Amino acid sequence: MVGTLDRDTGRMVRKQRVSMRWWLGLAFAAIAALTAVSVAEVFSGRTDRALRAQGENLAVGQTSSAAHSVETALRAGATPAQLNALVERLPFAVWVFERKGPSLTGDVSRGARFENVPGARAVLAATLAHGRRVRSVSDGKAYLVGLPLPDHGGAVITYIQRPELQAQLGIVHDQIIRAVIFAIVIGAIVGLLVATLIAARLRRIGRGAAAIEAGAFDTPLRPRFPDEVGALAETIDQMRLRLRDSFDDLAAQRDRLRQLLEGLQEGVIALDRDLRIVFWNGGARSLFSDHPLEGGEPLPDPWHGFPLRPFAQKLFGVTSVLEARVADGDRVYALTGIPARPGTTDAILVFRDISEHERRERAEREFVTNAAHELGTPLTAIKASLEVLRAGAKDDDAERDRFLALIERQTQRLARLRRALLALARAQTHSEPLQLEPVPLRSLLERVLEDVGPGDTAIAVDADDDIAAFAQPELLEQIVFNLVENALRHAGATEIDLVAARLDSSLVSVEVRDNGHGIEPDERERLFDRFYRGQTESEGGFGLGLAIVREAVRALGGRVEIDSVPGGGTVASITLAAAEVRVA
Repeated sequence: MVGTLDRDTGRMVRKQRVSMRWWLGLAFAAIAALTAVSVAEVFSGRTDRALRAQGENLAVGQTSSAAHSVETALRAGATPAQLNALVERLPFAVWVFERKGPSLTGDVSRGARFENVPGARAVLAATLAHGRRVRSVSDGKAYLVGLPLPDHGGAVITYIQRPELQAQLGIVHDQIIRAVIFAIVIGAIVGLLVATLIAARLRRIGRGAAAIEAGAFDTPLRPRFPDEVGALAETIDQMRLRLRDSFDDLAAQRDRLRQLLEGLQEGVIALDRDLRIVFWNGGARSLFSDHPLEGGEPLPDPWHGFPLRPFAQKLFGVTSVLEARVADGDRVYALTGIPARPGTTDAILVFRDISEHERRERAEREFVTNAAHELGTPLTAIKASLEVLRAGAKDDDAERDRFLALIERQTQRLARLRRALLALARAQTHSEPLQLEPVPLRSLLERVLEDVGPGDTAIAVDADDDIAAFAQPELLEQIVFNLVENALRHAGATEIDLVAARLDSSLVSVEVRDNGHGIEPDERERLFDRFYRGQTESEGGFGLGLAIVREAVRALGGRVEIDSVPGGGTVASITLAAAEVRVA
């Protein structure tokens, strides 16, 4: 049995194999038989003709001797009785005829009746008319010979049976048959030996070719005899060397390509038409960490909002590159599908994590929005102060000094706000890490109180001098200011407490407490959403203050929480890493 690969089904098909030594041995035997039979036929025909000719010559010779004796006796005046006695002494049948008369020796001779011998009458007529005649009778077993008697004018007819001739022919035929059988056997044996030798050489070449097909190129094929089979072995061996060099080169290129693909940050997956994985790199393994990739396994479909397998299936029916954007939770991927090219069977999926890129673009947009929002308050205060000064307050020294001091504070606040926003933008885009340092919380809360300025709401600071947080000063100040401003603008509070306390050896908290109307439970979950404005939002707000607080606290590595009871006030709490400071 031998197996071949069906290209349509990809399965091994078993076929019955006939060994060369058998059919080649049979071919040699058939050739030997045909040759022997042909030679035997020719030899048998020639032998048969030679024996028949020999028998005919003997019959003619015996008949000539008998005719001479008869003619001598007739010349001496022998009577019919004497002729009968003469021919009876001969070992074969003899009849003596006159030219126009009956037989002188009777109709029966040696038990053979003349009229019963086939062709006897025709031989007699031909002999009397034309001379000597010889005829083979009973398929060469007997001869009719007619010789004329010149002096007497009659003829002598003999009927000579030659059984020894038939025996000789039988012996010759038997010998020929034996020779034919012997030739067939010898031909079959020689053919079997030759075929076995050739088959052994071809099997050795076949084993070498099978090893080459299996990818083993280190077994040489050495031609042992410089004939056509040896030339075939040498050609296949040269092909083996060339294939080995080609496969080594392909393996080196494959390894270089694999190293290149493994070094890519993008995930790469190669698929066959059944959407089974052929190749994957480290980037793909990290992207599909929850769905382990294995060679020959089906492509997973990990995203609920994007059908990956139908997308991959399209690659086997199109010629252009397909692209898609996939959002999976807080991760965003750019997906590129490269279709199977003519002559290839695999399509390629390329995954690129663009979450960082998307986040940076979003952070840049948010920075612009945050900057516009945060810069609005001090700019509005400066603008209002300038308008009051122009309206006549500049002529009053006390009012002028008060508004100039307000402009100075708002200008300083703008500078701090600029630094805070830049620090937040760098932290959000990861372009530059925040420069954290110990920040005394009491002095920071007092600066916030000074920035807020006098008003109808009573604001108090409660913090020890030795409590400090590990943070970026301007950014933390902006966080607290936003919380205070949110309480002033939206909570309707008449009292606000700014409290700093140490939670343990590693954490401190900053709380902004107010006695306002509180926050409804259904609004609490949306407080930190951008552009969300609660039911009590005053006119002019953009819903960005708390969103900025959340992003800033997250950039500092802290945690912000808001606890509120409707009608019972609100507590906004920030938890940060504690720092040690020296108190003068």
